Amino acid sequence: MLAAIETRHENVVAATRVGPYNPAMRIETGLSTADLPLLTPDYDPPKPFTDAGEAVAELKRIYGQSTEFLRDHFRAMLEGEKVKARLRAFYPEIRFTTASYANVDSRLAYGHVSGPGEFFTTVTRPDLFANYLTGQIGLLIANHGMPVVIGVSETPIPLHFAFEEGYHVPGSIETLFDRPLRDIFDAPDLSTTDDRIANGEFDDSPDVPQPLAPFTGPRIDYSLHRLAHYTATSPGHFQNYVLLTNYQFYMDEFVRFARAALENDTNGYTALVEPGNVVTEAGNTAPSSGAAPARMPQMPAFHLTRPGNSGITMINIGIGPSNAKTITDHVAVLRPHTWLMLGHCAGLRNTQSLGDYVLAHAYLREDHVLDDDLPIWVPVPALAEVQVALQEAVAEITGLSGYELKKIMRTGTVATIDNRNWELRDQSGPVQRLSQSRAVALDMESATIAANGFRFRVPYGTLLCVSDKPLHGELKLPGMATEFYNRQVGQHLAIGIRALEKLREMPSERLHSRKLRSFSETSFQ
Repeated sequence: MLAAIETRHENVVAATRVGPYNPAMRIETGLSTADLPLLTPDYDPPKPFTDAGEAVAELKRIYGQSTEFLRDHFRAMLEGEKVKARLRAFYPEIRFTTASYANVDSRLAYGHVSGPGEFFTTVTRPDLFANYLTGQIGLLIANHGMPVVIGVSETPIPLHFAFEEGYHVPGSIETLFDRPLRDIFDAPDLSTTDDRIANGEFDDSPDVPQPLAPFTGPRIDYSLHRLAHYTATSPGHFQNYVLLTNYQFYMDEFVRFARAALENDTNGYTALVEPGNVVTEAGNTAPSSGAAPARMPQMPAFHLTRPGNSGITMINIGIGPSNAKTITDHVAVLRPHTWLMLGHCAGLRNTQSLGDYVLAHAYLREDHVLDDDLPIWVPVPALAEVQVALQEAVAEITGLSGYELKKIMRTGTVATIDNRNWELRDQSGPVQRLSQSRAVALDMESATIAANGFRFRVPYGTLLCVSDKPLHGELKLPGMATEFYNRQVGQHLAIGIRALEKLREMPSERLHSRKLRSFSETSFQ
């Protein structure tokens, strides 16, 4: 196995190498792209590892070598170095080969491959994903008794993804050189930046190497950059337990909760991170780092941190299923343990009152944004662990139980629609579908978030609060809405936070349910 990988390594990398980078070297200008020799880093051959920590250290070393190579050459060119070669560096990769089936605990949803074959994944930002990679590689080695091989992949790293977080190019890149940037460096390639693995659309033919992880290196890099753009916070600040909302009221309340938790040393929280990477540490009232942005980002995120990223991230995703898909597409690459939707909904039953809660146990998908990725006929199941945590949290925070609890919380189907002004259309069609589905509430995000959680194997749940009943003539008026928000938001948020804390106390392998796994799955969760 190792000999075959070494041969491929030499064919792909060494045969194109023209020598190590020498800043003093010059070449004649005016060469066409075809005339430029290809220059790559001087990579070592791949190595086998039976220790997950050592394997991750090697991934870090290769990734650092690759990105430093690209950055050094780019900066040299900014300082006047002439273009002398086409420059290329590669993502590191993990390869694993086995000739037998794993004898593992069948209750474990991940950590093993389904059968004999060759498996691989490209890796980016091993510094950011060190704990995740160590855990996943460790399970693979332990369950199969075989080493993983760490080496250089065939996938180039785009220059755009090689810069350190926060680096800004002075001016337009295209104006800095006398030729297009793509003539010199690799640019992002959409053919390697997609969700074919997560969607189950990869080639699973015999003798074709299979994916080890649900996302490729380029796909992860793309989302890490999008997260920083949309939320104005570094991906490294994101926590493993995520709350999503569509109202700023909830964000304001979350900040108040976070500051109180840090002041009172509650539940081991260590810092609050706000947009602009403004960090306020426990015991301090003033930020220790960061600068607030001139204007808030599209989807501001706040992070109440704990060791091991076990705290809570809350994001205001705005309104609509498109926003819900956009942010969860990107948060998913961080492999969180749970995301929950806390928002408002239209109550569809006469027996509901404003302020009642709806715990979604099924979803009617009329949002349409995921139809091409997850067919509408695919059921999106409720996850028992999340449902129990939410129900118990409602009981604890409200102090109600039994019949009294049932009076203010219903479980049922939540319908998600892509038309905010659905009330203005002819009601005969929508009302009939809602009635046939037995829906008890309607919103614009919950089914999208649940469906993307199902698609990306991220545990999900929804607890909504009834804010109006349009089918029964109860619409929110400005004064009514403000009073309602002031009264209900604090309690609703407290329930969501308590539910996440309950889920945090649960072993992660139990939370990552087998309901989210298909017939042939990647080893990495």
